[in-house]
Amino acid sequence: MEVTRLFDISARYAQLCPGKTDALAGREDKGGWKTYSTEEYVNNSNYISYGLLKLGVKKGDKIASITPNRPEWNFLDMGVQQVGAIHIPIYPTISDSDYAYILEHAEVSYVFVSGEELLGRIKHIVDKIPSIKGIYTFRPIADVPHLNELIELGKKNEKPDALQAIKDSIQPDDLVTIIYTSGTTGTPKGVMLTHNNILSNVYGVRDIPPFGPEHRALSFLPICHIYERMLNYTFLYKGMSMYYLGNMAFISDSLKEINPHVFSTVPRLLEKVYDKIIAKGRALSGVKKSIFFWANNVALGFEFDKAKRNPIYGLKLKIANKLVLSKWKAALGNNLDIVVSGGAALQPRLARVFWSLGVRVIEGYGLTETSPVVAVGNFEPGGLKFGTVGPPLKNVTVKIAEDGEILVKGPNVMLGYYKDPEMTAEVIDEDGWFHTGDIGRIEPEGQLRITDRKKMIFKTSFGKYIAPQVIENKFKESAFIDQLMVIGENQKFAGALIVPDFAHLKSWCQIKEIPYTTNAEMLAMPRIRKRFEKEVKFYNESFGDWERIVKFELIDHDWTVEGGQLSATLKVRRGHLTEVYAEQINKIFGGNGK
Repeated sequence: MEVTRLFDISARYAQLCPGKTDALAGREDKGGWKTYSTEEYVNNSNYISYGLLKLGVKKGDKIASITPNRPEWNFLDMGVQQVGAIHIPIYPTISDSDYAYILEHAEVSYVFVSGEELLGRIKHIVDKIPSIKGIYTFRPIADVPHLNELIELGKKNEKPDALQAIKDSIQPDDLVTIIYTSGTTGTPKGVMLTHNNILSNVYGVRDIPPFGPEHRALSFLPICHIYERMLNYTFLYKGMSMYYLGNMAFISDSLKEINPHVFSTVPRLLEKVYDKIIAKGRALSGVKKSIFFWANNVALGFEFDKAKRNPIYGLKLKIANKLVLSKWKAALGNNLDIVVSGGAALQPRLARVFWSLGVRVIEGYGLTETSPVVAVGNFEPGGLKFGTVGPPLKNVTVKIAEDGEILVKGPNVMLGYYKDPEMTAEVIDEDGWFHTGDIGRIEPEGQLRITDRKKMIFKTSFGKYIAPQVIENKFKESAFIDQLMVIGENQKFAGALIVPDFAHLKSWCQIKEIPYTTNAEMLAMPRIRKRFEKEVKFYNESFGDWERIVKFELIDHDWTVEGGQLSATLKVRRGHLTEVYAEQINKIFGGNGK
């Protein structure tokens, strides 16, 4: 059937997969997986629509959800869409002030939260917002309405003709969702996306993964983010079984339990997986350790078609897989074929390693404002090149401005920012080009390469340009470095705040027979400081004199979303960190580094 509105996907799913018992599945704790059939998916969505109509929800009303990934999110999403209401998905990890701003700014009518913890976060906020008429939860809480109560309300008030009339009135270019970008600085902006915005992305990527109703996808990135959400729609469009993991503590078990064929992720997770693998290798000794790191070097040398062009390398890769790499792959599930990486730059060495295992990592690029995909790797000729995000989608036009900024035009570009025409005019010019704020170039073979954020590039006092993300991405190849932020605008040189990989540092100290006390005490030791100086010196060799890290300060704690150092999409909040670590930054530049 033709899909022109997002809620048409559930009807298409019913046609493709009647009687399927694991259309959707979810897990939050040790209790295992709860599955829902195709019929339950469609019926519950309809019951929610009927329930919302009974509550008086009208076309254009705003319904918010705050929850980790779960199957019921889909019931709510489809139910909201079918009555013409606007779904406002909100990150579960943002600040109270952001919750207050979004709920009030969007004039939300009803809020759906996962359970007691999130209810406690917003209850005092909700009471102060007059537009909010009620709260529902996904998990049972005494004296608070549960989603099942809305479903039961819908069962008792079925009006299929009235619902169909509303669905028929909804057009592809109607607003379907407002997604508030957490950003790294400033007030959240409400990105307005239509059915057609998101569906143009679904149609643009649907043929890349060679999957259908017999395949499974694992979803653990926040589904409130347009990246995971659009892929969720794509996989459902293809009739795949969707398994939603609401607690990352169970990801290792989940990969082995359901053996997914595909999942999407951010580079950070792949980095952590690889770091754990290498840590296990370092714990080996003798011949086993030598074989492990020989196989790792073979993996790091992977290139597309290299095994065909170089039979000797092909033989080495087969041996490495048999002895070592196959065990790495087994930890990711026996069926894993494709991993989609987005949200930040992926280190090419990580892509090479996973490809060597037989896991095809494809990197993509986009923004919430572009629904989100602008470009992504594919398996057609010229569709893949390490260090790039693949070619632009066929229904998206990309051009590079004179200053290197990536400009985008196409059906995926947002309507604008909610209640903010001035900000909209700043990013969408009179000719319809969306200004991404990213710097990049088109490779000779047609792939897009991202080099940095336009606003992040800065000048030293000598007039030399520094592109921090390129430097940061390279330095994070170090096993000793977990996070790094390059600084130095209007200073004589570039400096950095460095967050060590404390797990690796502890392992290194154990090998060197250095008793580990606290992070702060260890980082104050001259011997450990010298080890980081050695690491910085090594990676500095990859850059020109003006780009090299001259001075750095070590941070004695991890950067996290909960701690406020990272955004909800795991990006470094540069403006915030500049304020928080003003003392360390002043120490780097001595207060007179200009």
